[in-house]
Amino acid sequence: MQRKHFKTLGAIFARPVQSSIRWKDIESLFVGLGATIQEREGSRVAVILLGQVQVFHRPHPSPMTDKGAVASVRRWLESNNITPETSQTQTQETDEEENDEKRHDH
Repeated sequence: MQRKHFKTLGAIFARPVQSSIRWKDIESLFVGLGATIQEREGSRVAVILLGQVQVFHRPHPSPMTDKGAVASVRRWLESNNITPETSQTQTQETDEEENDEKRHDH
């Protein structure tokens, strides 16, 4: 995951719930986690991640995600063990594995 995805993930899990998160940043986080995004009817989008499909309503005309949607995204991510803490640990492990591979290649 990129640094901007960690920032978005942190904002999603912040307390109190924020209403200043751009929907495009949440979609970018989903893609960074490996999700596929499909356009649905109206302003709905389906997010396919970890074999699950979750449908969200893309906000309009404002680009900001309301608190209820942020809470819904947080619950779904949390139910799949995707939190700022678990993502940070996984990224550190991936970085360590890549460094080990680089050392062995030389």
